[in-house]
Amino acid sequence: MKKEILKITLSATIPLFILFIMYMLKVLEVGMDWNFTHLGIYPMRKEGFFGVFAHPFIHSGFKHLFSNTLPFFILSWCLFYFYRDIAPYIFFIIWIGCGILTFIIGKPGWHIGASGIIYGLAFFLFFSGLLRKHIPLIAISLLITFLYGGLVWNMFPHFVKITTSWEGHLSGAVTGTLCALAFLKHGPQRPIPFEDEEEEEEILSEEDTTDTPLELTQNNDIQ
Repeated sequence: MKKEILKITLSATIPLFILFIMYMLKVLEVGMDWNFTHLGIYPMRKEGFFGVFAHPFIHSGFKHLFSNTLPFFILSWCLFYFYRDIAPYIFFIIWIGCGILTFIIGKPGWHIGASGIIYGLAFFLFFSGLLRKHIPLIAISLLITFLYGGLVWNMFPHFVKITTSWEGHLSGAVTGTLCALAFLKHGPQRPIPFEDEEEEEEILSEEDTTDTPLELTQNNDIQ
C-alpha cells in the first residue's frame, strides 16, 4: 500500500512542478505588467523559434491557464503513472514535436499555451492503450474518450475561433499518435496468457528431475 501511494505521489511530481512554473510566470507577468506573449511560437520566423521550448508556459490570461490546468495534470499524471519507464521520453518528444510542427504549419501570429501538449498526451494515451491490447491501458483509452473526446473538433479551423491555435492542437495530436506507434514495443505490455502456469510447470518439472537421482541413491544405499 505504501509503495502504491509513493508511486502515485511521484507520478504527480513533474506535472505539479510544471504547473507551478506556469502559474508563477503568469503571476509575475500580471504583477509586473509585462507581456510574455513573445516567448511563444511565431511560425517560420527566427524570433519565434524559441517558443518551441517555451510556449507551454505562456498563456493569454488566467482563464486560459485555468482551462488547461486540469486536463494537463490528469493526462500527464496518467502518462507518468502507467508508462513510468518511457514517460520522460514521451513527454519531451510531444513537447518539442508539437512545437516544431506548429512552427512549420502555424498561421502568422503568436502561438502560446499548453494545449498542444494536452492533445499530444490525450492521443498518445488513447492509441497506445488500444494498440497494446492491455486491459488497464484500454480502460485509460476509454476514460480519455469519455473526458476529452470533444477535443477532436478543436483540431480543425472550421470549428474554432480565429484566435485559437488549431495548428497547435493538430500538431500535438499527430506527435502523440506517432509516439504511440514508435514506442509500442516499449513500456507496459499485455501479459502473455497462461505464462504464470507455464512457469510453474517448468519449476515442478525441474524439481521432479532433481528428485529422481536422490531417490535412486537412497534406494541403493538401503540395499
